[in-house]
Amino acid sequence: MSGPQRSSGRVVFVGAVHEALPALSTLLAHPAARVVAVLTPPAEQARQLSGAVDLAAVGGLGGVRLLRADDINAPAVVGTVRRLAPDLLVVVGWTRLLGPELLSVPARGCVGFHASLLPRHRGRAPVNWAILRGETLTGNTMLFLDPGADTGDIIDQRPVRIRADDTCATVYERVAAAGAQMLAEHLPALLAGTAPRRPQSPSEGDLLPRRTPAMGILDWNRPARAVHDWVRALTRPYPGAFSALHGNRTMIWRTRPPGESEPDGPAGTILAVDQAGVRVATSPGSVVVTSMSDPDQPPRHAADWCAEHGIRPGARFAAVPPALARWARGEGPRPEVLAR
Repeated sequence: MSGPQRSSGRVVFVGAVHEALPALSTLLAHPAARVVAVLTPPAEQARQLSGAVDLAAVGGLGGVRLLRADDINAPAVVGTVRRLAPDLLVVVGWTRLLGPELLSVPARGCVGFHASLLPRHRGRAPVNWAILRGETLTGNTMLFLDPGADTGDIIDQRPVRIRADDTCATVYERVAAAGAQMLAEHLPALLAGTAPRRPQSPSEGDLLPRRTPAMGILDWNRPARAVHDWVRALTRPYPGAFSALHGNRTMIWRTRPPGESEPDGPAGTILAVDQAGVRVATSPGSVVVTSMSDPDQPPRHAADWCAEHGIRPGARFAAVPPALARWARGEGPRPEVLAR
């Protein structure tokens, strides 16, 4: 004779950007969980987020209550979540910290994810920073949330390799998949209150600087590999790398991974324009730009864009002042010219 059937745990899901999709789909399909509400930003706020997704369109959402909030810590929002009586709050792809009042609501706590191997690289945009710094390994950490920024107890971690042809989008896809796998594996223990947890040491790790679209300015006076890493770290769904050409901002969306020996020239100079793309000199070496555009326009084949704008070999992208380049790399203060 079988024993009594165990009821599913009540889960409130909080998410906003692309990483949220695999995790929400996992929860909706998992027999241990009953998703009672999905909390996501209003449409106008979501439009300001890089990589925002419409969670209302997720398959299987069915009759799950959809809540929209621009301030997740507002008393009215906290009250609504409390009335839902969740066992667990799962937060994926949400860009703001949860306050102590909301964190105290779920009986089994709040679980989140961070796209690095904590305690390394706490803070914003960890995958973007890892790529533009030339790193070859990142990961995903599943943790219990506390009032700090990525400082809660670690539940599990998965490494994620960064390949030479990866972009921020392809790495985040694998990061999100790793998060969904960890969620599926640990969900029964989380709802039972028996999940593993390992405290982080406050003395370990680093805090990444916050990135802004203005920090996408591309300094051609760097090695070819560093320029390639810069472009692929900031490409879509993020605001993108950019440089000034003939006084106009030009978006640089994609470059080909450079080889060990590439043609050289004065940094920022266009050396060739052909169907392979646009070869631009770096310091040392050069890269082939394969996709570029005007601001607020979709990426185009680089050679076609140059033909339309009359760009030929010998044209040169503007140099970037050293202080501005250091700030964009997170190595110095915001220059006065931008601070005003």
